[in-house]
Amino acid sequence: MEKYFNDAIVGNKEITASFTKEGELIRLFYPNTDYRQFIDFLHVGVQINDSSMIYLHNDVNNIYNQYYMPNTNILNTEILNTYFKLKILQTDFVCENKNILIRKYKMKNENNINLNLNFIIHSSLLTSNNNQVSGYCKNNSLIQYMHDYTFTICSNKKIEKSQINNNKANIQTGVIGDKDYVGMSNDSSISYNFGILKPNEEIEFCINITILSGADVRNIDKQLEDIKNIDYNKELEKTKKYWEKYVKDHDTIKLTNSNSGYMNTLKKIYKRTILLYPLLINQLTGGISAAVEVDENRTKCGRYSYCWPRDGIFITNALDILEMKKETEKFYKTFCKMTQSKSGMWEQRFYTDGNLAPCWGYQIDETASVVYGVYNHYEHTNNIKFLKDTLKMCENAIKYLKKYIDNVLEGKEEYKSYDIWEENEGIHTYSLAAIFSSFEKMLEIYKLLKPEFKENRLKIEKIQKEELELRKYLVQIKDYILKNLYDNNKKSFVRSSDGKIDISLLGLVTPFKLFSPKEKKMLNTIEKMDLSIRTYTGGYLRYEKDNYIGGNPWVIANLWMAEYYLSAGNKKKARECFDFVVKTATEHGFLPEQVDNNTMQAKWVIGLRLVTCNVYRCT
Repeated sequence: MEKYFNDAIVGNKEITASFTKEGELIRLFYPNTDYRQFIDFLHVGVQINDSSMIYLHNDVNNIYNQYYMPNTNILNTEILNTYFKLKILQTDFVCENKNILIRKYKMKNENNINLNLNFIIHSSLLTSNNNQVSGYCKNNSLIQYMHDYTFTICSNKKIEKSQINNNKANIQTGVIGDKDYVGMSNDSSISYNFGILKPNEEIEFCINITILSGADVRNIDKQLEDIKNIDYNKELEKTKKYWEKYVKDHDTIKLTNSNSGYMNTLKKIYKRTILLYPLLINQLTGGISAAVEVDENRTKCGRYSYCWPRDGIFITNALDILEMKKETEKFYKTFCKMTQSKSGMWEQRFYTDGNLAPCWGYQIDETASVVYGVYNHYEHTNNIKFLKDTLKMCENAIKYLKKYIDNVLEGKEEYKSYDIWEENEGIHTYSLAAIFSSFEKMLEIYKLLKPEFKENRLKIEKIQKEELELRKYLVQIKDYILKNLYDNNKKSFVRSSDGKIDISLLGLVTPFKLFSPKEKKMLNTIEKMDLSIRTYTGGYLRYEKDNYIGGNPWVIANLWMAEYYLSAGNKKKARECFDFVVKTATEHGFLPEQVDNNTMQAKWVIGLRLVTCNVYRCT
């Protein structure tokens, strides 16, 4: 079964877990937000009286209600089985300072008959020929182990029965058990017997899931005892207070209090944004995952759970707004430095630990964006030392970008690159705008750092020479765009030689500021966008005839257009664009990548990039 939607996400600094809207745990990442994912499936169910297995997260008789504990990454899923009238509250969270996912179940018999209750867990881990998973039942715990990790499921309640091998043959009967305590299966089962639950009687039960790195399966008894016996209520309270304080510390925008449904939804989006960011950031490197993965088998896309340098610079702007400046600094000073090639460029994308991820082409704006981002961070902090620490990295990037521009100006076709959507090869307006801005920001960086080198005559002379060159390039790039990428017949800028209207043309105004938002050519372009890529719902496609995942409005396109209208001083139009974003958020306040025009519901990746940018000024 493909698991395309992460409806809810919880985690801490090392574990990230995602769930369906019915509460099924579908992914668990450790020790980084993007690698490694362990779960094939983890099915939880009950056998009641003489029934077969009733899956808690997929049964025709179940009614669901899911919600986060306010201002936390603690998830509650209410499950009511209407046939047996068994009410279950499932609470999921990762401990704030322990790498343990706790799942608490509170079960109540709302029937007028006794319910004989058997609780079953069927766990299957991802396995491969080079890293095979085996099962092991020991010390009242299910241990699933491979060469370098051990995945454990345990409770302070005694396991009634276990089955290591051949679970798929009989698991649906709800009756498990065999003689093996160890076996070569990647899926195994355990069950807990609660006996008779009388009418109106209630019981509570906790499962603790953890991953031990490099653990020796034969010698983990002490660790298992510690895991089984943690105080659930104490850990819940600590985790609750941690996230509440985290939200309070980073609530910099202070949205206006209101009882309106619109403002309540906006606040939910805003606070969920604050709570999601730490679950996407690699704490050691500062690398930022674009999303929790949705398509491991690449059935619809090239995968999402990687760090694109370009995406990182927009996210770090949001982090700076939210007073997450240390995270931003680590992104540039650690992640960007470790991933820059000797030539000065950055490849398409990376794992958050800095290793090169699977790529399929080059995008010049990845390199230009980093220089822009460095200066953008300085504007938030006024930290001269940060500019000095990243100067060499920026200078190497600029050197590479100048070579690229030289070849573009000379008409060398082999120097095409992919566009920001990674689909079209060519010389792109957005890419040139990003390079223009990186040169402009480099000039600002030199202006600020010159006093730092006042005793170094050679460095000052080198900077002055570089400044003259960069100013010349600024004129040449702008001239090139006006001559080659403005279509006089369409009376619009176009994205490349293919002549298409693309939302990325807004980059000419925001964020890169080559042109004024009220420049006649930009006004013509906006008019053309409204005619060609604005849909009847008010959502914008990425470009003309966009058909990715069926072709739908993109949330980021509306946010981008809202930014444009704010820069043009048109708050009314900005609000129209922003309203589309607010009303299409998910129930938990996550923003999807795309929105179905017919249903106005999430169509693709949920929680892709929750961008807290200047669009809050729309309210």
